[in-house]
Amino acid sequence: MRTGIATVPLDYGKCPRWLFERMKRLGRGITTAIVEEFGPEEFLRRLSDPVWFQSLGCVLGFDWNSSGLTVTTMGALKAGLFDIQDQLGIYVCGGKKESRMTPEEIGAYGISRQFSFAPKLIYASKMAAKIDSSLIQDEYQIYQHNFLFTKSGNWAVVQQGMNIENQTARRYHWLSSSIKDFVEEPHSGIISGARIEKPLNLTAKESNQNREISLGQVLEGPKTFIKNLAMISRHPKQLTLMELKNKEFYWHPVVEEKFDLKRLEKTTLFAHSENPKDFEQLLALKGIGPKTIRALSLVSELIYGARPSYEDPARYSFAVGGKDHTPMPIQTDVYDKLLEVMEKGIKKAKISNREKNEAQRRLMKTAHTKAFEN
Repeated sequence: MRTGIATVPLDYGKCPRWLFERMKRLGRGITTAIVEEFGPEEFLRRLSDPVWFQSLGCVLGFDWNSSGLTVTTMGALKAGLFDIQDQLGIYVCGGKKESRMTPEEIGAYGISRQFSFAPKLIYASKMAAKIDSSLIQDEYQIYQHNFLFTKSGNWAVVQQGMNIENQTARRYHWLSSSIKDFVEEPHSGIISGARIEKPLNLTAKESNQNREISLGQVLEGPKTFIKNLAMISRHPKQLTLMELKNKEFYWHPVVEEKFDLKRLEKTTLFAHSENPKDFEQLLALKGIGPKTIRALSLVSELIYGARPSYEDPARYSFAVGGKDHTPMPIQTDVYDKLLEVMEKGIKKAKISNREKNEAQRRLMKTAHTKAFEN
């Protein structure tokens, strides 16, 4: 999985109308250039790259290090492409205020355009949001969700979470063509404003056993699970030092958290009755959220010794390499292609020459920063 990290502080301001209108026009031109040159699937692929997406937002004119770059860039693309979406074959759903309405938007397109694959897209949208809030418990709350898809049924997700404590945002990117498993390392990239110490990351390969035992606890029935969780809740400090017989036990960030045992019992009883065949089906069930997943994972480690990953999935990534060859030499062919595509979009955008020149300067400034300051 490609990952990245950048300083992205939360921004509570609003994009001025004059800037937003220009972002719409320029975003429309760049998108049109990419689709005409490479096709709609390539546009999705580029949006799924967190570094390229960040560069796009900079070129459109938004603050490079603001959380508002994500929301405003996607808002500008959604508005700018709306009247040519059938021509381009790209449809943009969701947003910040409209995030919860994304499934309804996808369903409406399915009916009006007779897309038989719409139910699969609705499922993908819901799962992407649920995985980034339940399987990656990194102290970021999802508040913005955009779902893009093409006439062929390929899709991408760009969604963002906020952390009120450290005042930063974290962006999660998905691409359907690169997903082999919804619950195991499904992201095309994650870019963040800060590293989180010991987050619960159940999408990691290292968490496979923890996921399997969590599922097993549900399938076997909730009585034993609730009994074990009650014991953990009563003795959290002692359990951090416990020794597991015949089990390799490292460490668990046990917090003195009060679980609602009655509610968890009701939830797991329902899940048990549904008899999910795998962890993905378990997660997809209504009512299975972050707290239930956290409780199952906790018991799976402390009682059964199945340690999940506590590695933050967001890491620093280089767009095209660095001048000191770290982590690799600059890929001049990729670098030149990125500039070429952006430049074509700027030239095709129906904006004034002054705006085109300003966009060109932002492009060169952004490219210089990505390639040489890294």
